[in-house]
Amino acid sequence: MTEGWTSGNANEDAAGNRGWLVGHFLDPSHGVRATNDVEVKWANHPAGDKRPEWTADDQRTTLVMLISGEFRIDVTGGTKTMSRQGDYVMWGPGIDHSWEALADSVVLTVRWPSAT
Repeated sequence: MTEGWTSGNANEDAAGNRGWLVGHFLDPSHGVRATNDVEVKWANHPAGDKRPEWTADDQRTTLVMLISGEFRIDVTGGTKTMSRQGDYVMWGPGIDHSWEALADSVVLTVRWPSAT
C-alpha cells in the first residue's frame, strides 16, 4: 500500500469485509479505500442467494451494476431483473430494497455518502 493511491483485486481485497472494498468501515491502514465519501462493494452471489428482508429508510443513493449473471433488485415501487452485462438499478434516499441472484452473479454496488 502506498500513500495516496492503491491497486489490488476486488475479490481478494473485499473478502474480509462482506464484499465491501471502499468505505468508512475500513481501517485507516487501508489508505484511500477508507473514506466517508463513498462505499464500493464487489459481490459474488451464487444462484438462489437473496436478501429476504428489506432495507428500511436508508438515506443514501445506491447504484447496483451487473457484471455477470442474472440478478433481481426489488425496490419500493418496482422490480428490475438485470441480465445483460452493464445493466444497472439506481435509487435515491428513502427507497427500500431487497435482492436475489437468479443465476450465479457478480455485481458492483456503489453507495454514497458512506454512512457511519
